[in-house]
Amino acid sequence: MHASVGDKLLVHGRTVGQHDRTAEVTEVLGKDGTPPYRVRFDDDGHEALMSPGPDTVVRPHDTMHDKM
Repeated sequence: MHASVGDKLLVHGRTVGQHDRTAEVTEVLGKDGTPPYRVRFDDDGHEALMSPGPDTVVRPHDTMHDKM
């Protein structure tokens, strides 16, 4: 997985009733865009350090901006 500052991480819910969450990458701490990432979740502004798993998809910043 590779991400840049400004990219969005879409974290799919893993259990029934758990909603998907979106977080913006605010800092890349790994080498060459690899995890871990410091992120800010869109729904509540919570900040966290993340090493995303297979339930996460990177949405590049440019792609998200073009759709708006």
